[in-house]
Amino acid sequence: MQTTRQLLSPDNLAMLQTITEQGSLAAAARQMGLVPSAITYRVRQMEDALDVLLFDRSARKAVLTDAGHELVDEGQRILQDMDALALRVKRVATGWEPRLTIAVDSLIAQTTLFELTESFLELNPPTQLKLQRETLSGTWEALVNGSADLALGVVVEQTSAPGIASKPLGEVPFVFAVAPHHPLAATPEPLPDALVMQHRAVAVADSTRAGSGMSVGLFGGQRVLTVSDMNAKLQAQLRGLGCGNLPQCLAQPYIDTGRLVAKRTERGQRLSRVSYAWRAPAHKSAMGKALAWWLEQLGSNITRAALLHS
Repeated sequence: MQTTRQLLSPDNLAMLQTITEQGSLAAAARQMGLVPSAITYRVRQMEDALDVLLFDRSARKAVLTDAGHELVDEGQRILQDMDALALRVKRVATGWEPRLTIAVDSLIAQTTLFELTESFLELNPPTQLKLQRETLSGTWEALVNGSADLALGVVVEQTSAPGIASKPLGEVPFVFAVAPHHPLAATPEPLPDALVMQHRAVAVADSTRAGSGMSVGLFGGQRVLTVSDMNAKLQAQLRGLGCGNLPQCLAQPYIDTGRLVAKRTERGQRLSRVSYAWRAPAHKSAMGKALAWWLEQLGSNITRAALLHS
């Protein structure tokens, strides 16, 4: 005796769709090149297995019951998913990865990232793309622990691990900035460390899941307002909630319009060197087409600069 799973086969689900479209079992049988009794037998087998009526027997035409509607609707979705799966399997067999996850540090320019994403998706690849937001150590950690295949904006000091390759992405100059109404805005330069540490700093939280993570530009004992990403840090400093270093490309428009004041400090200007890194296969020929496409884009000086300075 056939099981419910065997009876809910693609052929039987397609048969129910044909009956619904043709309006009767006899018309469906002609469409499928079968005798009506064969269609009737298969329908009754499905009804017996599910213990429901799929068609209203009192109607002259093939009228679905509520249960029948549910099965036909879900069956159509399942058949579409199966067709899509078959296409994906065929295309993956040509060298495309089933999925690609990119860990993106909060330093990376969102506009450029999504322009690249748009270009990638225009290829209509079978690869499912995931952009995973990370910060500081978390960007590298996502690559090392296998939750990401490519990482953008990795701190240079972290780019060493078996099976992982990396290349420089570029340098990001930072500027120490405060709101015009912040107490440090009117203080003579260069700002002494002892004075800066008396004021609250705004810091971006490290997204690492292991340990306490890393902090940059903070003094021991300094009060800190921690936010989720670089844009939140910018908003906090615009409101005078604290001080700190911001990427110059992010802060400069607000400095130009007077909404932020750039200040020199005893420590001097901070310069962050970052890289991009990826999980490298043992042989280059084993690299998936999706990862290869992204690495090809990152080979452009213009693209790398845009990812850091847009």
